[in-house]
Amino acid sequence: MLIEFSVKNFMSIKNETTFSMLAGNGDENVKNVFENNTTKEKCLKSTAIYGANASGKSNFMKAVTAAILMVRKSNLRSINEPLTEMVPFKFDKETINKPCEFKFVFVKNNIKYIYGFSADINKIYTEYLYQYLSAKPSLIFDRKNVNEYKFTQNEQKKLEELATKNTEKKLFLSTATEWNYEKTKNAYIWFSEDIDTYNDCTYPGNFAFSKFENDKGGTLKRFTINLLKRADILIKDYNFEIEKIKVSNVISLNNINTSQGDNIIQKEVKISTIHEIQNDNGNLENYELDLGDESLGTQSLFFFSPILKEAFEKGKVIIVDEIDKSLHPLLVKFIVDLFHNNKINKNNAQLIFNTHDTNLLSLNTFRRDQIWFAEKDPAKGTTDLYPLDDFAVRKTENIQKGYLNGRYGAIPFIVREGCLWDD
Repeated sequence: MLIEFSVKNFMSIKNETTFSMLAGNGDENVKNVFENNTTKEKCLKSTAIYGANASGKSNFMKAVTAAILMVRKSNLRSINEPLTEMVPFKFDKETINKPCEFKFVFVKNNIKYIYGFSADINKIYTEYLYQYLSAKPSLIFDRKNVNEYKFTQNEQKKLEELATKNTEKKLFLSTATEWNYEKTKNAYIWFSEDIDTYNDCTYPGNFAFSKFENDKGGTLKRFTINLLKRADILIKDYNFEIEKIKVSNVISLNNINTSQGDNIIQKEVKISTIHEIQNDNGNLENYELDLGDESLGTQSLFFFSPILKEAFEKGKVIIVDEIDKSLHPLLVKFIVDLFHNNKINKNNAQLIFNTHDTNLLSLNTFRRDQIWFAEKDPAKGTTDLYPLDDFAVRKTENIQKGYLNGRYGAIPFIVREGCLWDD
């Protein structure tokens, strides 16, 4: 469960910006909120971020992705490998030479954690991890000036030895977990398994392919078919076939490649959908289509199904950039409503996404604390992120109309007069 994420000096986000999944005091749409059993904090099941093109919405998503990748890739880094995920704000002579900063507040296995770090392309400068065993956070470790560590007295001897195994380019969270330190394991697993980001819903990557390939009991097939039916996509069934071929020096964007010894194994995937069609005589017949012949929206929802299934089963945090790409507005609302459905989202999975789809801007769908805006200062090039809750908004207000009229900012200001060519 994600409670809060803060970022500073990353791409267009110059000043510290905090994004919160904590629910406000509003009593509307109670199904969109859940209470954590341990902290008793009320959190949101979904949030939507709106803003003009180039406002920094995607940069916010990239910030979360960069921080997660830093944790996941830390133990794999070579000693001279640059930290390419770190991209500071470049429109300032000072910040361009300062580290990026990230902080997460989250819950894993009923324990609340605070974890953060600062880094540039060359090294990690600070890092810390605290856990809540009472009302106050307890130190697990605190790292400053690259390699100066602070530990509790009880754990100091053990962790000092682990610190000698760490490097300036590696996160101590990852290193300590790699060496089986129990108190960092929960937090590390949260980053490696419980939160994922996606550019959009259109390209599945190896994750979706592997899920379809290993669906031995057919539970994913049943979930996917039911998902498509509920979305009014009339697909009766599908076939997923995969063939492994030994080849060499293959370059392919459509196939999955793995290596076995000196050979490259190319997995050729064929996915076809089955449609039940009534012929002119009134009889029903099955017809097969290649998935590539289906609409982009159908393909997107198909490949998004294993992501949704795993999120609902494990209570994951799913972050999607441009969720409405290739999806009809009603399909986007359909996905959002799944996260708000207590019978489907039994483990309180969370969905965070950005979109231009203003049809979702309704207080019948969202609470006021679930809608966020990203706005860029045109003079300074900096992104600001803020919730609708910052405004005095009535429960009956037409949010879509107010947003398009510029009441909440975060829209493009278009110059409608003038020439596009020099005179």
